[in-house]
Amino acid sequence: MVIGLLGGSFDPAHEGHVLITREALKRLGLDQVWWLVTPGNPLKARQPAPLADRMARARAVMRHPRVKITALEDSMKTRATADTIDKLRALYPGVTFVWLMGADNLVQFHRWGRWRDILRAVAVGVLARPGAGVQARLSVAARAFRVNQVDRGETLRGRKAPVWAFVNLPMNDASSSEIRARGGWMSGRG
Repeated sequence: MVIGLLGGSFDPAHEGHVLITREALKRLGLDQVWWLVTPGNPLKARQPAPLADRMARARAVMRHPRVKITALEDSMKTRATADTIDKLRALYPGVTFVWLMGADNLVQFHRWGRWRDILRAVAVGVLARPGAGVQARLSVAARAFRVNQVDRGETLRGRKAPVWAFVNLPMNDASSSEIRARGGWMSGRG
């Protein structure tokens, strides 16, 4: 089984998350996608809305039989992506995991703890996001692992890490930050 992992605060989950999830299922040869709704993001000073509210919103917007909305990082007591991946690989030794991220995250991926270990441990699918394509392709992580990039038309199924693909897809400019700024989600949180 090949499972895509889409981590984030999902504060709030929106149609952009839905789009990249559906496209990842189709284009990367995934059997399932698990959303990892994180308890908090160590790279952001602002803390997200309560986990229960974010989980409820995620379940409301992402309805697909091959997508699971989870709070695995909360239950496993992990915060760093590398630690989460390590634990999941230990818990599910027969499963192949693929880390999914928007191109906007690849731009600053080198700031993540143990980012090189993530790229060496699992295949990574980078999904296009508005305005981030060029920056993502020129990012520290993309340059460091350029020789491990496969053609964007190829599936990641059956590929061994380190391997990554940049997937162009129809754009959806939905942004959790903009939704919060417009007061469309738990406004007033600091």
